[in-house]
Amino acid sequence: MSRTSAESIWNSLATAIDEIVLRNSSILSFEELYRNSYNLVIQKHGKLLYDGVTSKLSSHLNAASQRLASTADSSLLEEIALSFENHVITMTMVRDILMYMDRTYVTSNHEKLTFVQGLHLYRILVWEHYNVQHRASQLLLEAITKERKGEITDETIQGVLKKILAMLLQMDAAEHHHIYERDFGDMFLGSTQEFYQMESSAYLAVNSASDYVQKAKKRLEEERVRGVALALSPNTVEELQKILYAELIQRHAKTLVSMENSGFAVLLKDETKVDIMGDMYDLFVKVPASVEDLRVALCDRVKSDGKDLVADQERGASDPPSFVRGVLKMNERFHSIVDKAFRGEARAKKRLKKSFENFLNADTRAASCLAVYADDLLRSGIKGISESEVAGLLNSVILVFRYISDKDVFESFYKQHLAKRLLTGRSVSDEAEKQMVSLLKAECGYQFTSKLEGMFNDMRISRDTRDAYKTHKRELAMEQGQQGRRNKGNVDIDVDVLTTGYWPNTKVPICNLPSQVESAIDNFSNFYLQKHTGRKLSWQTSTGTAEIKATFGTEGAYRVYSLTVTTYQMCILMLFNGNTKLTLGHIVLETNIPDLELRRHLISLTTPKHRILRKGSKGKGISGDDETFTFNPDYKSNARRVKIPLVSIKEASKNKKGGTSGNATGNASLTSSNEALPLQLEEERRHLVEAATVRIMKARKQLHHNDLIAEVTKQLQVRFVPTPQFIKKRIEGLIEREYLERNEDDHRLYMYVA
Repeated sequence: MSRTSAESIWNSLATAIDEIVLRNSSILSFEELYRNSYNLVIQKHGKLLYDGVTSKLSSHLNAASQRLASTADSSLLEEIALSFENHVITMTMVRDILMYMDRTYVTSNHEKLTFVQGLHLYRILVWEHYNVQHRASQLLLEAITKERKGEITDETIQGVLKKILAMLLQMDAAEHHHIYERDFGDMFLGSTQEFYQMESSAYLAVNSASDYVQKAKKRLEEERVRGVALALSPNTVEELQKILYAELIQRHAKTLVSMENSGFAVLLKDETKVDIMGDMYDLFVKVPASVEDLRVALCDRVKSDGKDLVADQERGASDPPSFVRGVLKMNERFHSIVDKAFRGEARAKKRLKKSFENFLNADTRAASCLAVYADDLLRSGIKGISESEVAGLLNSVILVFRYISDKDVFESFYKQHLAKRLLTGRSVSDEAEKQMVSLLKAECGYQFTSKLEGMFNDMRISRDTRDAYKTHKRELAMEQGQQGRRNKGNVDIDVDVLTTGYWPNTKVPICNLPSQVESAIDNFSNFYLQKHTGRKLSWQTSTGTAEIKATFGTEGAYRVYSLTVTTYQMCILMLFNGNTKLTLGHIVLETNIPDLELRRHLISLTTPKHRILRKGSKGKGISGDDETFTFNPDYKSNARRVKIPLVSIKEASKNKKGGTSGNATGNASLTSSNEALPLQLEEERRHLVEAATVRIMKARKQLHHNDLIAEVTKQLQVRFVPTPQFIKKRIEGLIEREYLERNEDDHRLYMYVA
C-alpha cells in the first residue's frame, strides 16, 4: 500500500473519530473502520495510524481544556466530570476500532495502549491545565468541608465529587503517577486534620465529656459513610481513619478522663453512668493505647475508695465485718463496670485485681478483718437462710481471700476464731464450717487446710472420749454405790482433747484450780492415759467455761443463780467461799492468773450489769495490788441462769492504772494489731523459707541468686509472698549453718552442701 493510499484511509478514520466525538457514531460502520485500521497496520503504516490518532485526540482535548479553563468555579467540577465521561466513551469506541493496532503495533513498539494514551492525553492537556487542576482540587476540598459543616446536603454534588475522584483514580491506575494523592489525597488528609483539630478543641471547651464522645462517634460514622459514598481509595480511607482517631480520640484522651464533673474518673463514682462509660470505652478502644488512660483511672478510683475503707476501719468508724462488706460491695460495683463499660476486657480485669490487692495487702488488716467476717458469718450470719445463700456468703469470703497475698496470716487468724467456735459450741452449722474449709482447700491445697481439718477431727474424737468417760464414771459410781463409798462432792467436767500441732498455741502458764476441779482433772487424766499410753496431757486453763451455783442475799432471803463463767472467773469466785474481801495481790498469789487476764476477768465481774464483786476504788480501772474486791450479796438478776460476759483486752489494758506488768494471752498478741505480723507467724515464715530453699538446692545442687529467689517465691506464693530481702537473709542464715556455700569464683552462685 502506497503512502497516498494510507493517508486516504487515515483521513476516513480521522473523520470517523470526529463523528464519534460529536456523538454521531450511529452513522458509522465500525466493521469498515476496524478493517481500515487493520489494513493500515498490516501494510506497515501503524506509525501513521498511531500518531494520527494521538494528534486528532489532542486537538479535541485542547479545545476541551480551553473551554474548561474559562468555566466558572460554580460549575467547573460538573463540567470536568461530564467532559471526562464523554472522553471515556470516545476512547472506548476508538479502542474497539484500533484493537488490532493495540495487539500488534503498540506491543512491538512499546507504545501506550490506545485507551491508556487517551487517559494520558486527557491528564496532560485537560486536567493539568494551569487554570483547571488547581481550581478543581480546591473546589473538591471546599465542597467536602461545606458538607462537613452541613452547608451542603445535595446528593447531586456528592455524585459529582465521586466522579472526579474516580477520574483521578482511573488516570492513576493507568499511569501510576500518583495523581490521586498529589492532586487530592494529600491535601484532603491535611485539610481533614486541620478541620477536626480545630473543631474538637472548640467543642470540648464548651461541652461535657459525654457530649463530646457522642459528637466524636457521630463524626466517625459520617466520615465512614462519606468515604463509601465518594469511593475513596483504600489508602486514603486508612490514613483518614488514623487522622480521625488521632485528632478526635488520642489528642483528647487524658482530658476526657480527667475533666471536672464529667470526665471518666468522675463517672466511676456513679455506677448509674455505666452506659456513658461504655460509650467512652467504645470510642477509646479504637486507639488501644488510649484505653490505658481509662484503666489507670479505674485503678486510681479503686485504690482511693479502698484507702477510704481502710481509713474508716482505722479510726473505728467501721468494724471488721463492715470493712469486708465494703470490699465486697466495691468488688461487685467495679466488676460490673468492667463487665459492662469495659466490655469484659481481660486487661481491665487484671488491673482491677491488682488494684484490690494493692490496698488490701498494705498490712495484715484485710486478713484479720476477713477472718472476723468469716467468724461472724459462721457464728450467726448464716442462721435461718437457704443453702444457696449460705454458699454465696461463703464464696464471698473466698472472693476477698483471693486478693490477699499473705494467706498464711488469714489462716492464723481464721484458726484462732475457729478454735473459739469449736470449743465454745458457737458455730451455727457444722456443714457450713466444713464447706468453708473445703473452699479454702480447693483454693490453696491440702497442706493449707490440714491443721483446720485436724481441729475438726479432734472435736469428733473428743465427743467420743467424753461419751466413753461418762460411761466409765457411771460404772465407777455403781461400784462405789454398791460398796457405800459414793463421793457426792465430785465435779463433772467435759474435756476437749486437742492435738498440740493443730490448735493455736497460747503458751499461758497453768493457773491454780480449785481442789474439786483438780480432783476431777486427775480422774480424767487417769482414765485417758490408761487408754492412750505414751501421751501427755497439758491443761489449758486460759480457755474453757464453768457453771457454778452462787448464793446471794441474806438469811431467809437467799437468791441462787447459776452463773456461766470462764475458768479464770471460776477460780476467782471460788476464793470468796471462805473470804468476803480480798486484795488484788492476794488473788494473784492464790490463782497465778497472768496479770492482764486477771484484771480483765476482775473488771468483768465488777461491771454495773453483772456486779458480782465490788471494787474498792472508784472508776473503771484497777489501781494496784492493794485494790480490794468484796463479794456483793446484793446482786440481783431477772434470769436464774446468767452468763458473765468478758470485757475486751483493749478495755482491760486501757483501764490498767498500775501494778506489775503481766503477760497477755496468745490471742491478744495475734489480734491486737492490724499492721504488725505476729511474731509466731514470722518465725513460721522463716522456717518455711529455709525449708523451701534447702529443698530446691538439694534437687538442683547449684543455683544463681536470682533463680533461687524466683524458685522460692514460686513455691511459697500459695501461702505468702516473701520479699527478696527476707529470702536473702534466710539464705545467709543457711550459709552460716553450712547448709549452703558460695562459689569461690562467683559469689552469686550458691551450692548445696551434702
